[in-house]
Amino acid sequence: MNIETGLHGVDEAMRARVCGVLEHIEAEHDVRVLFACESGSRGWGFASPDSDYDVRFIYVHKPEWYLRVESPRDVIEKPIDAELDVCGWEWRKALGLLKRANPTLNDWLDSPIIYRQNDDIMARVNAISDRFFSPERARWHYRSMAHKNFRHYLQGDEVRLKKYFYVLRPLLAVRWIEAGKGAPPMRFDQLLQGTVEEGPLLQDIVALLTAKQRAGEAQYGPRRPVLHAFIEAELTRTDAALTPSPNKRDDALLDALLFETVLGNHV
Repeated sequence: MNIETGLHGVDEAMRARVCGVLEHIEAEHDVRVLFACESGSRGWGFASPDSDYDVRFIYVHKPEWYLRVESPRDVIEKPIDAELDVCGWEWRKALGLLKRANPTLNDWLDSPIIYRQNDDIMARVNAISDRFFSPERARWHYRSMAHKNFRHYLQGDEVRLKKYFYVLRPLLAVRWIEAGKGAPPMRFDQLLQGTVEEGPLLQDIVALLTAKQRAGEAQYGPRRPVLHAFIEAELTRTDAALTPSPNKRDDALLDALLFETVLGNHV
């Protein structure tokens, strides 16, 4: 089945605007942006025509910032406007989250829309990220997300179309993890093709995806029985047992990467 995704990506004008915001952040906070990506529905591949842009970035300070008794704030957030939601994590914070197998960071690293990156540094991060992936932690994260979003958004006879995907995506991520495939991909079409076979469920998801990509963010529609039946079954079924992942973690890799990046940040 042909799955059409990514209809509303990032055009050159918006890409230039985002890059300008990142340059302003660097100047205002005296930092260097190492990586910036799209993390929301445009990155997932099911954006509506009026979806906003969820820009996430990782930045590093100059060496003297790290030589303090008390750790300063390690997040930079810009005020949200009608189009842009921009937020970044400091480099040491990001590496700590990688060590603790944070699934959100894994999503960022797999984003298909990259605004800025230091190729050398990010290649090193991507080369070691699988060492820190935890199937158990990732599955718990995605199942909790699906439970929460289903309870909050999909209880009425009329529901917002976009909210189905806020439940479907984490549930399919759980399926991906339970199948032993490692970290789930950010792209919804890849998740779908790797976890749902041909049949009524796939047809209904693809039909909803098509409708969502052509509707506004606030578009409502009637409850979809096929999807609700699948979601409720997935949320109530007994978790399959996962084989504990081997401990391949090596903090020295992250320490070295932090040390080299910070010392190299003299610009």
